[in-house]
Amino acid sequence: MTVPAPLLLIEDTPSLQMMYESVLRGAGHAVVSAGTAEEGLERFRTLKPAVVLLDLMLPDRPGQAVLQDILELAPETRVIVVTANGSINRAVDAMRAGAYEFLLKPFNEQRFLHAIETALAERAAAVAQRAPSAPTGERPVSDFVGTSPQMRAVYDRIASVARSMATVFITGESGTGKEICAQAVHAASARAAGPFVPLNCAAIPRDLLESEVFGHLKGAFTGALADKPGAAAVADGGTLFLDEICEMDGALQTKLLRFLQTSTIQPIGAAHPRKVNVRIVCATNRDPLEEVRRGRFREDLYYRLHVVPIHLPPLRERGEDVIEIAEAALKRLAAEEGRVFTGLSGEVADLFRRLPWPGNVRQLLNVLRHAVVLNDGPLVMLDMLPLALQQERGRLGEAPSQGPTPDGPAPAPLTAEDLVGRTLAEIEQIVIEATIAREGGSLPRAARVLDVSPSTLYRKREAWARKDKAV
Repeated sequence: MTVPAPLLLIEDTPSLQMMYESVLRGAGHAVVSAGTAEEGLERFRTLKPAVVLLDLMLPDRPGQAVLQDILELAPETRVIVVTANGSINRAVDAMRAGAYEFLLKPFNEQRFLHAIETALAERAAAVAQRAPSAPTGERPVSDFVGTSPQMRAVYDRIASVARSMATVFITGESGTGKEICAQAVHAASARAAGPFVPLNCAAIPRDLLESEVFGHLKGAFTGALADKPGAAAVADGGTLFLDEICEMDGALQTKLLRFLQTSTIQPIGAAHPRKVNVRIVCATNRDPLEEVRRGRFREDLYYRLHVVPIHLPPLRERGEDVIEIAEAALKRLAAEEGRVFTGLSGEVADLFRRLPWPGNVRQLLNVLRHAVVLNDGPLVMLDMLPLALQQERGRLGEAPSQGPTPDGPAPAPLTAEDLVGRTLAEIEQIVIEATIAREGGSLPRAARVLDVSPSTLYRKREAWARKDKAV
């Protein structure tokens, strides 16, 4: 019979120590306990356990310092920190420092054991899949292109957080590649073999969002003609990506918080909840703290989600990345359209470096597709670009010393020449993208101008993005 590797419990309250030991041993786990930081570190060096349960309030030393020592000795260790409900900020700091998960007292036995079992499973999977690799910061990850210092910092952050179960909160302007970042976190994690399920919270009508996230049973409501598994169930064993999380309805925010606390879902119409093993990655193009201040996003949910932040820089701050992205995209688009393009002319490359790119990578890809579809190579020339960009060049040339403002100059107005010879679908895309750019990248404001639902714009942009997948 194989004896399970012991867990290490560092807890200074004798009654809690006895209770945790009883629950763990009742579930078949071997456990070794310590009552102080010094004793805990001594036993950690001897045992090298896969999982440590660490109270953050210890009598001889702060738990955060013990966490740092443990991860320096064995970075692959899964550390689950425990703290009182009033110390959630301390728990969030611990997660940012590398803790695998945190539990807020009081917590139930099911939640406690689920955290332990998930940590053990992830640790085993990580060990099985471990292989030598080059330093991540020296090269792009996933489908990203770019080697600027800003992006190397992003690659390093992705590599450091991927192994954890910690929730990742991605921020950045529209078009900076937030879903690609989420896919990169998933691909570098021990869950890479599991599903990656994206869900755009703004693209789904409010009354259907709960069903999309948690699912429903046949007959649960009018129109529920069959059982439907929600995104959380589909993502079991993998990663659930909640895009535009700040657009989520307040009532559903409450249910999402409960899901994060219990790791259980209850489809609409179901009598009992069921447990799932899902990692959450979320993203927004808004300032989440500002949304909390305005009362549009729950503060407790913010602190539960905003554990490991990753900010994607706008394209205008990435230097030569704009040329690397353009050349890589040009090669792909030319192959798709049967054109012969080999690169950018010097004037176009210079213009690309100076443009503010309010639509970021998505806008750059749209410009290149415009040039490739309507022209042939070998070089992309100025007269192949949309007229609005040519006009922008004139303004930049008149005042080169001023440079763009932080938000970038306002886009040039569309003219009839921009639209002549285009298909109706192309005109629709041009008008929508121009309106979004003029509204500072805000889809809700652009939707009001165009008198359509924001979800309509999100769905259309997702369809265009599938054709122009960011590289």
